[in-house]
Amino acid sequence: MIESLMSIYKLAFFKTITYMLQSSEYEPLKYLDWFWHTQNFSRVISRGKLKPTKSARLILYVEYLLAFVCIVSGIILIYIWHIHKFKAGLAFGGALIIGYPIIIANIIVIPLLIGKIIFINPRNNRRILSSEKIFNDFKGEKIAIVGSYGKTSMKELIMTVLGNHFKVAATPGNKNVPLSHADFAFSLNGDEEILIIEYGEGAPRDVELFARITHPSMAIITGLAPAHLDKYKTLEAAGDDIFSVADFVDHSKIMVNKDSAATHDYLEPDFKTYDSHGALGWKVSDVKVEITGTSFKMTKDGLTLKLKSSLIGHHHIGPLSLVAALALEQGMTFDEVIRAISETAPYEHRMQPYKLNNAWVIDDTYNGNIEGMRVGTELLSELKAKRKIYVTPGLVDQGEEKESVHIELGKYIAKANPDMVVLMKNSATHFIDKGMKEGHFKNKLVIEDNPLKFYNNLDQFIAEGDIVLMQNDWPDQYK
Repeated sequence: MIESLMSIYKLAFFKTITYMLQSSEYEPLKYLDWFWHTQNFSRVISRGKLKPTKSARLILYVEYLLAFVCIVSGIILIYIWHIHKFKAGLAFGGALIIGYPIIIANIIVIPLLIGKIIFINPRNNRRILSSEKIFNDFKGEKIAIVGSYGKTSMKELIMTVLGNHFKVAATPGNKNVPLSHADFAFSLNGDEEILIIEYGEGAPRDVELFARITHPSMAIITGLAPAHLDKYKTLEAAGDDIFSVADFVDHSKIMVNKDSAATHDYLEPDFKTYDSHGALGWKVSDVKVEITGTSFKMTKDGLTLKLKSSLIGHHHIGPLSLVAALALEQGMTFDEVIRAISETAPYEHRMQPYKLNNAWVIDDTYNGNIEGMRVGTELLSELKAKRKIYVTPGLVDQGEEKESVHIELGKYIAKANPDMVVLMKNSATHFIDKGMKEGHFKNKLVIEDNPLKFYNNLDQFIAEGDIVLMQNDWPDQYK
């Protein structure tokens, strides 16, 4: 209790609330909800870290300045009390009148005001509007990557394969909002042949805004699953937003992941689809999935390609076959496509396997949706190991679907039947456990109170011959 109270008096407190604001994307309700349910600010920053952006530095400077004002005000008021002891009541009243509003402003109001001013900076808006002309004037292919999951993986896959033959540029990392798109547009050299633009939808009408600015000529819809339901409220609302890209792209140049069952209600006759059975008329066969990669054949009109990728899991076959087919349509030769597919590899924290103590660890901690969790548990059940261990904290941003989604996850885990399940204790744990019980899971369950300690000591937890699948992370701002 004393430690919790003292945490607001430490110098690191200002860095912490700036981190909270930054992690909440400068959204007042997210920030305030996190702030009010935090009991010990010393323990907030456990997994992430404050990014030293201009916005963050400015907020910190103002925080420190106001803290200095608070300290000086306190010293002055104490001095007044000491000199004029008979006016102690006045001094105390002055402390309340002057000090309390400053403290409240320092903790809540000032960070929010600065954050919102920066976020709606007119200069940023002008930059976004100016970038529209760059996108509109670009004569090559502009591929929009849209969906609830799998966007970054699809983007990187296209970059790897088409980049073997064409000059390709793509939005970096997970920079997938209008200002990031604008920065990407202004970074172009002018000799690019293909642009890949990831759309990071998070609220209704986001995709419409992105499309109006970037003018895509092709769209790949990677899937639909519950995500960001704190803003969309329902899966249908998210689907309506994602598929609104069809209002801006010729329907014959829209490719939809048919492995995602939730997309089926949105399919139009002219849309093209891809799935684990093939893409653009190519049929997949002879699939082999191992911890070291995935191989398969693609056949069309008597022609056959034998492809091998370091990506693992059946869920990669649809995207791989689509990108291979697109590459052929764009004029790449069979040999070029085979070589390019062989160069595709797992992306950081996305079904990324690595060896630890002669065991295999599959790092899928960037996963954040129920569909990704499903394919992950299916992969774990398919792979061979002495002992299989599944680790997860659950999913965030599930809104009103939080309970049902996590019960569903629990059932997926039970069906995969790992030898051990490790759940990171939080507000979703009970629902996952409930789903596992409904799925008749009988093996060992561990509920971990200290996720950071667990991950840092993973090497002491596993043994030779194990396969450990770690899915999703639980950012600091979520309970």
